[in-house]
Amino acid sequence: MQRLLLVVLFVLVLGAPAGAAEWRPHVHDAQVYAKQRRGTIAFHVRTPTREWGWHQSRTFPSASVLKAMLMDAYLNRARGRALRASDRALLEPMIRRSDNATASRILGIVGTSGLRRVAQRAGMRRFTPVQSPWGNSRVTPEDQTRYFLRVRSLLPARHRDYGMKLLASVVPSQRWGIGRVSLPGWRLYFKGGWGSGTGAIDHQVVLLERDGASVSVAVMTLSQGTHAYGKETLRGIFKRLLRGLPREGALP
Repeated sequence: MQRLLLVVLFVLVLGAPAGAAEWRPHVHDAQVYAKQRRGTIAFHVRTPTREWGWHQSRTFPSASVLKAMLMDAYLNRARGRALRASDRALLEPMIRRSDNATASRILGIVGTSGLRRVAQRAGMRRFTPVQSPWGNSRVTPEDQTRYFLRVRSLLPARHRDYGMKLLASVVPSQRWGIGRVSLPGWRLYFKGGWGSGTGAIDHQVVLLERDGASVSVAVMTLSQGTHAYGKETLRGIFKRLLRGLPREGALP
């Protein structure tokens, strides 16, 4: 008994093992890197209990990041019925390979009012939808992490697994940025947006999940010069922010 009490006292005094230490993003390292890159850069990281960011309330044109919200609005319209082949023919190209024509057709169905309802349910504060061109809808990094952290619960229960599967199955040719960061054991659900390969816009928003833990990260950039440069900026920011993310997925 005395020996057990000594062990308990030892743990209380010295704390939990190093592997269980509270993880936090390496914001300073990401800032230093961002200041060395071209253009405008902002990012935000959110867990269920904490958040960190840099220029996170700045608004950006959404580009194709908006397509996750379009999917949400469409699936909620269909929450009372089974999905048909025609539904899948719209949703799968829009999310998996970021098809613009199907996104325009879905916006024609859900309207900006449908997008506003998604934003309201997610608690977004600075979202402004635009009908045409829809890629000019205004978003912020902090609103997008707020949305992605809750995206699973915001999708209708009937279609939740389907929607999450789409966000997890972006085609290999578009898995740059966060898709090039090694995060063993973590599941990635993400959507990117870019300015037709020009480097004018390069964004990514991701939900990371493992063993009940979740982290949402948004990185948004403007004026990167080229798409290749923008993709490398995304990878560099995500890599630095997420360094040391626990492999066991244990987050406070």
